[in-house]
Amino acid sequence: MSAKPTTKLRESPFTKRREPLGFMLWLGVIGSSLVFTSIFIIFFVSLHKDISHLDSLPDMFWLSTLVILFSSITLHEANLAFANERFLHYRVFLGATMFLGLMFIALQVGGWMEMVNSQVFSSLSTSKGFIYLLTGLHMLHMFGGVLYLIYLFRKAVKNRAYVDAFVYSVNPPNRLQIKLFTRYWHFTGALWLVVFVVLIMLY
Repeated sequence: MSAKPTTKLRESPFTKRREPLGFMLWLGVIGSSLVFTSIFIIFFVSLHKDISHLDSLPDMFWLSTLVILFSSITLHEANLAFANERFLHYRVFLGATMFLGLMFIALQVGGWMEMVNSQVFSSLSTSKGFIYLLTGLHMLHMFGGVLYLIYLFRKAVKNRAYVDAFVYSVNPPNRLQIKLFTRYWHFTGALWLVVFVVLIMLY
């Protein structure tokens, strides 16, 4: 008597259970991407009606691009240190990421001031206005990320004793927080690169 073949039930990717916070993060990422995509489309459609350009992008924008790239590296190192229970390295790299995030915001503000000093606001056109809209929206994303970085860094400093740090590191919600925040931070970095490349092409 031959055995009946067994069929392995596969859970549909659309109905399988997901981590709620991770799912909310992906929804936020998709929503932000759609917002920026819509702005890009409106920008390109209206560009032929307004051909005024800046001489060049502010130098601060170039520097801030390097800063945000380095911040992704330091946050990646912080994750590795956290996973390998190297808590001093975790605090150092997390603090470095926080510092770079604050520096990015300061450089963006400096870029805005550079544009104001170059009289961009005195003859504000549609194309130039999109610079402020794009960088301003991205600034909001970064500002939220930096605030959460400060929160994580305070918790890391509070749990600087090895036992406290170990208990903190093996707590699944804490691991999830850092994992999801890393995704968010890398997304904001990639988003800035897209915005920056578009601005380079057009200005």
